[in-house]
Amino acid sequence: MKKVKNIFLTFILALGSVSCVSKLAYTEPDLELPEKFQYTATADTASVANLEWKQFFSDPILQGLIEKGIKNNYDLQIALKQVASSQEKLKQAKYLQYPDVGFGVAAQISKPSKNSMNGQSLNLFLGKSYVEDYNAAFNLSWEADIWGKIKNQQEVSKMQYLQTYEATKAIQTQVVAAIAQGYYNLLMLDKQMEIAKSNLELSTNTLSLTEKLWQSGDTTSLGVQQATAQKQSTELLITQLEQNIAIQENALSILVGENPGKISRTIEMSDTSLPQDISAGLPAAMVSRRPDVRQQELVLLESNAMVGIAQANMYPSLKITANGGVNSFKIDNWFQIPASLFGSVLGGLTQPIFQKRQLKTDLNVAKIQREKNVLAFRQSVLNAVGEVSDALVSNESLKVQEQKATEQVATLKNGIKSAEMLYKGGMANYLEVITAQGNSLQAELNLASVKRQRLSSIVDLYRALGGGWK
Repeated sequence: MKKVKNIFLTFILALGSVSCVSKLAYTEPDLELPEKFQYTATADTASVANLEWKQFFSDPILQGLIEKGIKNNYDLQIALKQVASSQEKLKQAKYLQYPDVGFGVAAQISKPSKNSMNGQSLNLFLGKSYVEDYNAAFNLSWEADIWGKIKNQQEVSKMQYLQTYEATKAIQTQVVAAIAQGYYNLLMLDKQMEIAKSNLELSTNTLSLTEKLWQSGDTTSLGVQQATAQKQSTELLITQLEQNIAIQENALSILVGENPGKISRTIEMSDTSLPQDISAGLPAAMVSRRPDVRQQELVLLESNAMVGIAQANMYPSLKITANGGVNSFKIDNWFQIPASLFGSVLGGLTQPIFQKRQLKTDLNVAKIQREKNVLAFRQSVLNAVGEVSDALVSNESLKVQEQKATEQVATLKNGIKSAEMLYKGGMANYLEVITAQGNSLQAELNLASVKRQRLSSIVDLYRALGGGWK
């Protein structure tokens, strides 16, 4: 028995000595990243994305909304549950290298036919027409991880867990950005409402003046109708803005995981403060910071481990099974020790030879999937660089647009004053006054929209660089 045991141990050591590398080496794909982002003057290593979102957004009201969103947003909560689920699978994967152990108890009574050979033998040797069998045993099964298949399976579980973790961070960056943009959109609508109400007062005064001039015979009824229409247009705009404000408040409430309702705000859009001199940092740092890009790289690492599993399936597998316990033909002496003890050990080496090309197909498919994931990883990096470049050019362009829109508003407001003075003096007609008021209203509404777009472009840049999950 000892000799057999020694041979068996030597057999295992021999197989282990020729074992392959447990995990395929991973080489990061060549990404061909630019030295710096387009539309940046220098390649600065600092990046605004390194700021925590509480440092980036200084408005206390907005900070409170983001905190609620991170805590209550249902998309984030679902993602966290997925992380917890993957974590359990990762814990289970750590036990893959251990043997499977089970315990079973069985009792059997067999009564063969009296006319059968077994039946006649029982009566002859045991003096009874039935046979009992009682068994209680532990069963063990273990596969030696000679080719690293189990380690690669553990690697797959680890990569899947990390993917869910990165996916949660990616969702948080989206939630933070969406809440900030919704909040700034609400401030824009508030500003537009203020502009519309101010213009309504202006239109009301113009209508009153026109009616007096009509009563004195200095203008026609058409002037009264035009002034009335101008006032009605402003009233319609106010109603539309009230609707848009309510809808935006509802959307923002849902984002933070609450029932639709009012959103309190104490500042105006002109009082908002975001970093103006934004440093984008280096593209290489952005790749390592963005959760969605990291997630795609983890998918690639998972597919690399899957290739290792498919390759290991083509090699011999060593399985050891054992069982032992107590067995008896009589229940009275079932647990009589040591007479009822039994045990057996079996070691087997299995080499796949012909399985209708299934194993080779699996290996080739795994390699192709890895190549696909290399391309997907490169595409995610390219998309990320493109998003940063888009946000940078938008921010720079909107700076200029905001300046031009501000100058236009100042010009048109002066035009209103001039038109009203000329109208009162009889040197301009009502159409010139109404046109000046309408142009000024549209310019002010446009300026509020441009300011909101500028704020949104800064938030987009922060998210595109990988900020918001800290």
